[in-house]
Amino acid sequence: MKQEVQYKENTITVQEYLYLRDSVHWIPLSLEQAERALANSIYTVCAYDNGKPVGMGRMVGDGVVIVYVQDLIVHPDLQSRGVGKELLRRLISHAKEIRLPGTQLMLDLMCAKGREQFYSHMGFLARPTETLGPGMIMYLREED
Repeated sequence: MKQEVQYKENTITVQEYLYLRDSVHWIPLSLEQAERALANSIYTVCAYDNGKPVGMGRMVGDGVVIVYVQDLIVHPDLQSRGVGKELLRRLISHAKEIRLPGTQLMLDLMCAKGREQFYSHMGFLARPTETLGPGMIMYLREED
């Protein structure tokens, strides 16, 4: 009998994080980058299938004005099976829990091209709009 996917909060290891990043061919991180990234996260959630990490989500930010879904990864073997949706649901729920009473908290993300519909189905607004400009990015590298 196959076990249900289990979710654990704020327990992901550096090795699990690097494994999941590698599974979706994201840019490699150094061990120190991965350690610091996890240590500076507001919240993490990891999905396990039979004890093996199959997905994770990570939130960063100041926790009172703005937070970001920084990483949302699902191993290719479990994509399109609801794991990503559940991870994102948990990230959104955590953002709602930490929002100060009577205030507005911005929950932002940048998604990979082609993934916009997944996030819009979960309530995210695609930019640009009439009042919001496009998201922008700058990569800082040693050679710059």
